[in-house]
Amino acid sequence: MPTLSVLKSAPLSGHVRVPGDKSISHRALMLGAVALGETRVTGLLEGEDVLATADAMRAMGAKVVREDSGEWRINGLGVGGLLQPDHTIDMGNSGTAVRLLMGLVASHNIKVTFTGDASLSSRPMMRVITPLSQVGATFEAAEGGRLPLTQTGAKSPMPIEYELPVASAQVKSAVLLAGLNAPGETVVIEPKPTRDHSEKMLNHFGGDVRVEELDGGARRITLKGQPELKGRDVIVPADISSAAFLLVAASIVPGSDVTVTGVGLNPLRAGVIETLKDMGANIEILNQQTEAGEDIGDIHVQYTGLKGCLVSASRAPDQIDENPVLFVAAACAEGQTRFEGLGELRVKESDRLAVMAKGLKDCGVDVEEGEDWLVVNGVGGTDVNVPGGATVASSLDHRIAMAFLVLGMNAQNPITVDDASPIETSFPGFRHLMESLGATFQTEEQENS
Repeated sequence: MPTLSVLKSAPLSGHVRVPGDKSISHRALMLGAVALGETRVTGLLEGEDVLATADAMRAMGAKVVREDSGEWRINGLGVGGLLQPDHTIDMGNSGTAVRLLMGLVASHNIKVTFTGDASLSSRPMMRVITPLSQVGATFEAAEGGRLPLTQTGAKSPMPIEYELPVASAQVKSAVLLAGLNAPGETVVIEPKPTRDHSEKMLNHFGGDVRVEELDGGARRITLKGQPELKGRDVIVPADISSAAFLLVAASIVPGSDVTVTGVGLNPLRAGVIETLKDMGANIEILNQQTEAGEDIGDIHVQYTGLKGCLVSASRAPDQIDENPVLFVAAACAEGQTRFEGLGELRVKESDRLAVMAKGLKDCGVDVEEGEDWLVVNGVGGTDVNVPGGATVASSLDHRIAMAFLVLGMNAQNPITVDDASPIETSFPGFRHLMESLGATFQTEEQENS
């Protein structure tokens, strides 16, 4: 169990690129596997979660190869062409991948057993089992609809119309992927817009997805089933969820000046930027362009003192993965920050709301936790730092581990994460990249030497 400590940082400075977007990487591999011809992917995130997806697509018959150049090539089987794997599919820590794959398998007449690590096995799958059962898939799952889980896809899949009970890009995407091999039209109605990588990429591969705006901010997404998807070139932008740790670090460490290049700026993923700006962060977007329907640009951030603000529930879907590090920003801001609409954080890799609240308290930050909200009373001021000095439990959650390491960069005393290994699931090279900007880490061995 590799513990990792971080010391109070000198100003962070530099131009860097974080690894590829995890959400887009998963989808590129999956759609490449059910497209005809060759898909070439540049910039794929080579973290443990995405590599598990690559292995899963190989097990179901697609040819997935990484070239020495770093480019990935997928030779797909066409819609409806997935084959039954001859072994259990281990999805490690990735809730996104297993839920999307359950959608893809739902309309294929194959039997697949999914398993995962302790964290993934604790996460609820009923939210996708319910709609996918309507498609015709059947499931044998552990208690509470959890992994390990054996799924049998439908012999005669049915298109469905499904209204999401809560805004969830994972559930939406699972239903749309199930609709690929069903006749007619599959419809998903979401109460609030969620990240739309699936819709954009399906159209990029030649699918037919239409999006209609409804009253009250809801959306109706319609997919025409049984398309002939064609292999495409995909350039994966840098992951804004990974970039968020750098944006917050530069915003809380005095004197910092950091640029993160080539970042995906999908409007439904950009909540972290808007929230930091609401807190007074000095952020500028440069070199904007569009690739396969996705907005991309460089993010330049310079240190400025942050101030507390209200972060309403309407923004929660746009920054669902970035909330932990935004809590860190709030801890270092002047005044009170209230985050609302956080219920989904309780069913991520860990109960992120509870784990972050406890860790912040252990580090000397005054917080108040509700069922779906968090109030953080920041220490504020350039010369005032979070006390720190705690060893925080990561709870096998990569974003928890990185959030507290960022907090330690503006703490009076070192902050230690009990297990830094989960970071590799989404941000391989995190420590090295942060050190290149000026951060100082210590391993347990270094501390004892």
